[in-house]
Amino acid sequence: MKFSEAWLREFVNADLSTEELLAQLTMIGVKVEGFEPVAAAFDKVVVGEIKSVEKHPDADKLVVCKVAGGETELQVVCGAPNARAGIKVPFALVGADLGDFKIKKAKLRGVESFGMLCSERELGISDRHEGLMELPVDAPVGEDIRKYLALDDVIVELDLTANRSDCLGMIGLGREAALIANADIQLPAVDPVPPTIEDVFGVELESSGCPRFVGRVIRNIDLRAQTPLWMKEKLRRSDIRSIDPVVDVTNYVMLELGQPMHAYDLAKLTGRIVVRDSKAGEKITLLDESEVTLKDDTLLITDDSGPIGMAGIMGGLGTSVTEGTRNIYLESAFFQPTAIAGRARTYGMNTDASHRFERGVDWAGQARAVERATRLLLEIAGGEPGPTVETVRQEALPVQPEVAVRASRVKRLLGVSIPDAEIDTMFSRLHFDTRREDGEDTIWRVVAPSHRFDIEIEADLIEEICRIYGYNTMPPNTPLTHLSMLPATEHAVTLDAMKDQLVARGYREAITYSFVDARAQAILDPENEPIGLANPLSSEMGVMRTTLWAGLLKSLIYNVNRQQSRVRLFESGLRFTQRPNVAELTMENIQQEKMLSGVACGALFEEGWANSTQAVDFFDVKGDIESLLALTGEPDSFRFEAGTHPALHPGQTARITRDGEHVGFVGLLDPRAQQALDIEHPVYLFELRVDAVAPREVPGASALSRFPEVRRDIAILVDVGVTAGEIRQTIRSAASETLTNLKLFDVYQGKGIDPNRKSLALGLTFQHPSRTLTEDEINQSVDRILGALASELGASLRG
Repeated sequence: MKFSEAWLREFVNADLSTEELLAQLTMIGVKVEGFEPVAAAFDKVVVGEIKSVEKHPDADKLVVCKVAGGETELQVVCGAPNARAGIKVPFALVGADLGDFKIKKAKLRGVESFGMLCSERELGISDRHEGLMELPVDAPVGEDIRKYLALDDVIVELDLTANRSDCLGMIGLGREAALIANADIQLPAVDPVPPTIEDVFGVELESSGCPRFVGRVIRNIDLRAQTPLWMKEKLRRSDIRSIDPVVDVTNYVMLELGQPMHAYDLAKLTGRIVVRDSKAGEKITLLDESEVTLKDDTLLITDDSGPIGMAGIMGGLGTSVTEGTRNIYLESAFFQPTAIAGRARTYGMNTDASHRFERGVDWAGQARAVERATRLLLEIAGGEPGPTVETVRQEALPVQPEVAVRASRVKRLLGVSIPDAEIDTMFSRLHFDTRREDGEDTIWRVVAPSHRFDIEIEADLIEEICRIYGYNTMPPNTPLTHLSMLPATEHAVTLDAMKDQLVARGYREAITYSFVDARAQAILDPENEPIGLANPLSSEMGVMRTTLWAGLLKSLIYNVNRQQSRVRLFESGLRFTQRPNVAELTMENIQQEKMLSGVACGALFEEGWANSTQAVDFFDVKGDIESLLALTGEPDSFRFEAGTHPALHPGQTARITRDGEHVGFVGLLDPRAQQALDIEHPVYLFELRVDAVAPREVPGASALSRFPEVRRDIAILVDVGVTAGEIRQTIRSAASETLTNLKLFDVYQGKGIDPNRKSLALGLTFQHPSRTLTEDEINQSVDRILGALASELGASLRG
């Protein structure tokens, strides 16, 4: 929001400099984003009147003007298209300093020129330079333009938090300035305007989203009237363009009182006004000439002809005020913030009205706004007002809650003891209705005025006390508290430990959006229907992810396209899926699961003279995962089984389980998905369920055996389809506790071996903790293992 400092000082003229006033506004909670002068620095520019205009003898685009503005009429050569006799314009005299240049007596194409007629850009007022800046006809000739336009002023820009929409009007800012200056606010006089005609227009409120609607008929206004300069300047300094008296007045009242308004051409209204919710498929053409197809539950202003405005957002073109309008209907309504919030963005719009209504306006200020607008309109454009008619749904109006605040709580949160009388004064300056209850702990029971709908709980009142007392005056006390260590279980691997392990393996952590491209999501996880967003940030962020791969692959592509050929990324985060067989999607039907995912492509090692250029493969990534799973202390509880996944290569995909429970997948990105996503290099991916990986076997200490260990190597023949994991599981089941280590150290297929079988060489290490094993005991253990391998897997001892 932008406003003029001079306008603010009309409410409270604090004895502070501009910098001091704006700094204190920020410290009281109204953040000032910045400020700038209303106009550039210049001097010797006065109000000039063009007395006559003649063509330049040697230039088609120049004219020679006689200008009154000094002691005598002066000749000025001008090229502005709107230069004509009778208008008044800014006139820079010879010697005027306009910042970048100084005005001197000059000859233009042989004709002497004594000064310059100025546009708004030359004065630094705006960037408009299409023609001369035309002043009102009653501007006093010869008066300093800085004084006439009150240009010794600054434009202030605020960055308000959503809860302080009461400061989106000058009256709200005036209240804040009054707090700073400890002074009374000078409010504009808003006296009721008595009706001179009896005309009214019927209104019905069907929707509870509009509990109050105030309207007034005004006939015989003159739109040819000129908006006064003071109003135009206040609008311009608030970044609003002057259009006509009706629009200017409604905009002015919005800026002054914080209440958006709208004016209809009375002749274009039919029947009566009905405020209701829209039906899907209805259409309306708005003031900006855009046609909008409406969705359900958009609050509408309608008459017998259909929709004539989107409530709290923008009016319709069909009932707009135009040059021929003589009779108008003024509207000032209160719309519930919940009925307006997000609606404008749904249709790709953002208006001054929606910005205010979705944050909340004073629900008791609508009649005051109509009276203020009526008075201004009658002064500018004349007219005959009808009675002000207020239509109310009392049960839907907000009710200001009574909020209790305790003196002990104030002291505890702020760390300072503030006298009760001082708190009484603070609430009085805020115009809060307060009842104090004295006792062992003083309690104030407070009802905030209607413009302060952000006061709901005790902390809100303590915040008000704090900002008036002054953040800078709070004593710098060191907070004291009793701290205790939080319990940390040893029965689970922490997510941080998993991340540290992946970082140690050469991965870098990425953080991507939970919103992903629907196309990429469908490629990577076509089996799960993603949850669509009603109001996505962009078309590439239209659905919630069901796999973290969508964001990670986007990051991988981004890096590869920037000459990063070796990429290893991981991410931990939630995936979002819908519960099966659910008719209606609700928050309770959305499943959120913590996942740990990763992607890898390029070389296995960093580039270096001692490193191989070998590319990363399936077993490299599988090894990274195995190192991660080893943190659980139960690596043997995990199994990698041949599996299938829609996004992974059929021959290079492993399903990971833990004691039969699904944990995740690892594999090579399917070439078809790789091509569809426009990825140049092969990419390996993994995704693990964090909750399935986290359970951990607490390590226990045991004495090292003092007795010798014995190793026996065996070579067995098995079918090529038998996995090492199956062999390992069979051996562990058959062996006694004296088997302390099992290692696969060779795999062979080729000459001398049946093509349908393979040879595996295994190292078996035996050791007893309390005695030396005998040869018979070791042989018996080996025989049991060989027997189990033969019976369960069809293995035979290789000769």
